[in-house]
Amino acid sequence: MVVLLTVLTLTLESDHWTAGQPEKFCTWQCLKLTLQWPGSFCLGLKNSSQCRIPPNIQNWTIHGLWPLKAHTCCRCWPIFHSDLKELDPELSQLWPSLLKTHSSFLFWKDEWIKHGSCAACVEGMNSPLRYFQICLKLRERFDIDRTLEDAGIKPSCNQSYQCDEVNHALAPVIGDDPGVQIQCINEKGREVLVQVKIPLSRNLTLGCHHEEDQETEPQPTQLWHPCPQDSPIFYFPINHDRPHQPCD
Repeated sequence: MVVLLTVLTLTLESDHWTAGQPEKFCTWQCLKLTLQWPGSFCLGLKNSSQCRIPPNIQNWTIHGLWPLKAHTCCRCWPIFHSDLKELDPELSQLWPSLLKTHSSFLFWKDEWIKHGSCAACVEGMNSPLRYFQICLKLRERFDIDRTLEDAGIKPSCNQSYQCDEVNHALAPVIGDDPGVQIQCINEKGREVLVQVKIPLSRNLTLGCHHEEDQETEPQPTQLWHPCPQDSPIFYFPINHDRPHQPCD
């Protein structure tokens, strides 16, 4: 253990932290908080049998908090389930894995290695516990479920909405910044709401306009795309028994 700690000595600096050898990666200025809707997440999977939605999941969940222009900055900072013990109930509710092949902790671990390690150069996110605490606070701040419900936009297999309706409903919470992305997936000719990406500055204020950071965020699947302005948008309900066929 002593040898391991010696090898993995981490020091925070103003614009980067070092792990063995100095490695600048903290030039990023923008993040994307990405929230996903479990009711339609499974529609984009190549193998639909891999999908599962835990019985307790009824709301939008966290996909990730991603510093842009930075990816997998340090594999040398391990994360253990015990690091997140105090957050486990909240994370299990708000950031569950929706894949049978991945436990929730494995999902969190992957997000920490790919994205949290890049956010760690910012004070307040400089440990696994702090990074996930920030993510949970942001999820509370951007209460998409309540916002859509208050606007009369509710999950349904038959009711559709216009893109402008969804944008207008979410604007008071996520703003009307052009960097906001409301994403859909096409399911048998119907555009279905699946994900919302919220741009944040380095200090976690809403919006970010550093062009060099754009188009560098993770792209989980090309099936997910900006919801078209001229097509009806469906907001499928969560179906725990048939997550990959919520409306069939």
